[in-house]
Amino acid sequence: MPHTRIDDLFEMNRVWSAGMIRKDPTFFTRLSKQQAPKYLWIGCADSRVPANEIVGLDPGHVFVHRNVGNVVVHSDVNCLSVIQYAVDVLKVQHVIVCGHYGCGGVKAALDDTEMGLIEHWLRHIEDVRDRHAALLDGVADPVERCDRLCELNVIEQVMNVSRTTTIRTAWARGQVFTLHGVIYGLKDGLLHDLGLKLTGSDGTAKAYAAAVAALPARPAP
Repeated sequence: MPHTRIDDLFEMNRVWSAGMIRKDPTFFTRLSKQQAPKYLWIGCADSRVPANEIVGLDPGHVFVHRNVGNVVVHSDVNCLSVIQYAVDVLKVQHVIVCGHYGCGGVKAALDDTEMGLIEHWLRHIEDVRDRHAALLDGVADPVERCDRLCELNVIEQVMNVSRTTTIRTAWARGQVFTLHGVIYGLKDGLLHDLGLKLTGSDGTAKAYAAAVAALPARPAP
């Protein structure tokens, strides 16, 4: 397997840094002086879904929080702190929850796989599974069923973001930003819009219901 030594990472870093400087001699100088991203990205920790790269943006344009299964939990101070900083301090214009098809965490939650400590974290995805059991039971193919739960999980986590104190308070004071639910295809490298966009506290239940109802009509990824 290539690049298995830590020294390989340092060498690749030097190559990358030199390449960036050749392309733009002032890149790191500018980057070190400010951070003004327009996007907060809440994504999965999966190594195949690097936020900046899949949307073609350089460092500095996306503020990122990642965990297994792109879960937003109201007791997770880490995630809540990232949201608060992004909204209140950085004044991002878009908050994106991005899942991905073929997510191992989602599959483990769907199948009740024994995985040790992480099972406590995956309970949150199991709650999504149980909430939408009727919809999932209607999907015969196990791969498609898992991908459907990946989609549902994104939608649920967008709603969890919308219910945080930071988001509700910001909307109440008139701050303008949008919450989005998207999902990434590992097979084609493309992002797919799940049709859930929230710009305020009003109408969230209706938008949620519409996004869930539209899922069965979506083509298989």
